[in-house]
Amino acid sequence: MAKPGFRLALFATLLALIVVLLGAYTRLTHAGLGCPDWPGCYGFISVPKSEAQLAHAELHYPDSPVEAHKGWNEMIHRYFAGTLGLLISVLAGRAWVNRRHPGQPLKLPLFLLAVVFAQAAFGMWTVTLKLWPQVVTGHLLGGFATLSLLFLLTLRLSGVLPALTVPKRLQYWATAGLLLVIGQIALGGWVSSNYAAVACIDFPTCHGQWLPPADFANGFHLTQHIGPNYLGGQLDSDARTAIHLTHRIGALLVTLVLLGLAWQLKVVGMTRLAGLVLIALAAQITLGISNVLFHLPLPVAVAHNAGGAALLLTMVLVNYHARTSLVRVKQPVLARWRLSPRKHAAAPITIKGETPWRF
Repeated sequence: MAKPGFRLALFATLLALIVVLLGAYTRLTHAGLGCPDWPGCYGFISVPKSEAQLAHAELHYPDSPVEAHKGWNEMIHRYFAGTLGLLISVLAGRAWVNRRHPGQPLKLPLFLLAVVFAQAAFGMWTVTLKLWPQVVTGHLLGGFATLSLLFLLTLRLSGVLPALTVPKRLQYWATAGLLLVIGQIALGGWVSSNYAAVACIDFPTCHGQWLPPADFANGFHLTQHIGPNYLGGQLDSDARTAIHLTHRIGALLVTLVLLGLAWQLKVVGMTRLAGLVLIALAAQITLGISNVLFHLPLPVAVAHNAGGAALLLTMVLVNYHARTSLVRVKQPVLARWRLSPRKHAAAPITIKGETPWRF
């Protein structure tokens, strides 16, 4: 049986996914500075529209002419992010009020609240520091962290529980998969914030070569100057090529590890979860290659961000099943649909008042 707050946590998770995708859309439409101030837009709660508002914007922000479509892209992202922040505040408040109830998570909702405050700061710095790549990448990672933590909270409140034990080697594979996916998302953020997605426009080679000229020192120079406007990027072609190539190498490493993880899941009987890993991986690889071959079409680029989110949530689910210890209650069970190991198929794995996982 689901615990109190499950539906709210699930809704917040879905909203967090929308916020992540809206952030990607804003970034990909070059609307990150659609509003040159924060949290308003040219000093208003929405994009300036009237003659008086436009005159005010021109007077106070002469170097940032109003582009309504970019401003709305940015403000809609902020509205959704603000709503998400309020929902997480409610989740944290409910967790504190119910902190003495058995099975009520407390540390996770409070940590999520801290992440939201950090995300608000990164959102402000993204604008005030004019899309400084370090901050943009950090803001992207914060969005994915918020999404994955909300998903973990939803799992913990769902009453759906994983198996009693799994082999240690599966835990190692699951941990490696999660860490590598996080690292690959960070590399993807670095690619995006430095506008290196089309640094190579062919595949699998780059500029028709397997080892094209690449400047890794400047591509991963993490102390870039604060002050210049980084819209469109400041790096030269060789530096962007280095970033792009590193992201490709990371994708290859992630693919190898997740294939190994899927095999380990299959070995212990978690065939459905293994299939989910393979589907998410295949979709993300296809979208990544399509970005290159079709020169970053907007729908595909946004879908690639969604694929990254799906892959991350899949890794959270795998680790949830690989690491949560439970109490086994001896009852008969139909094991047709399961993610649990075969050796536990004779009985469901539950805690009193809970239901076994039958995905």
